[in-house]
Amino acid sequence: MTPTNQKPKWAQGLVRKLPIVAIVAVALIGAFTLRDSLSFQALAENREALIAFRDANYLLTVVLFIAAYVGIVAFSLPGATIATLTGGFLFATFPGALYNVTGATLGAIAIFQAARWGFGDKLGAKIEGAGGAVKKIKDGIDENQWSMLFLIRLVPAVPFFVANLVPSFMQVPLHRFAISTFLGIVPGAVVYTSVGAGLGEVFARGETPNLGIIFEPHILLPIIGLCLLAVLPIVIKSIRGKKGL
Repeated sequence: MTPTNQKPKWAQGLVRKLPIVAIVAVALIGAFTLRDSLSFQALAENREALIAFRDANYLLTVVLFIAAYVGIVAFSLPGATIATLTGGFLFATFPGALYNVTGATLGAIAIFQAARWGFGDKLGAKIEGAGGAVKKIKDGIDENQWSMLFLIRLVPAVPFFVANLVPSFMQVPLHRFAISTFLGIVPGAVVYTSVGAGLGEVFARGETPNLGIIFEPHILLPIIGLCLLAVLPIVIKSIRGKKGL
């Protein structure tokens, strides 16, 4: 018999999955309902009201902005790029970049914890006991966690929500995830925040911002350099292993 003060295992498992299920549900709803609300056009149309509110309530604007950014990231809602541009538009490159990185990191931690609580620990244990190629891949990631975590943050091609979920299934410690997320997204955040800081002139010309700027050589090459630095410890460790050092 199950003690009256203890829920059955199936109920405990359901409760643990509720946060990630809620995130998925909100993400699906938001993908269809918020596409027009969290857009560059919406920012352009409401820019004067946003600036007026910021000027009258600066600290409240900062708190509300970071909270909104956390919600966008935690629920994988559309509009993360627009939110980053808005951070630059409202608060300049600095401290706008700091607010953007803070909001993104807190949101990433929320979805990381929800995924780990619901599935991560059990899936990680299964991978750990699986053996074979899957276990070797996990061991390779475990041996180079810092490098791998920084790499998936620095590479622009890796979707942000993927970089939030995969570590939760690989039993990455929370402090490593948080630190690598905060520092790893700084380069991209600074680039897009600086674009947002110049939106006043873009609006005045009736144009749209160049969101592909991160792929231009003068921006992309330094990021590639950071990626190579992240990979370097893995390469050195692999060479030493082959030589038996």
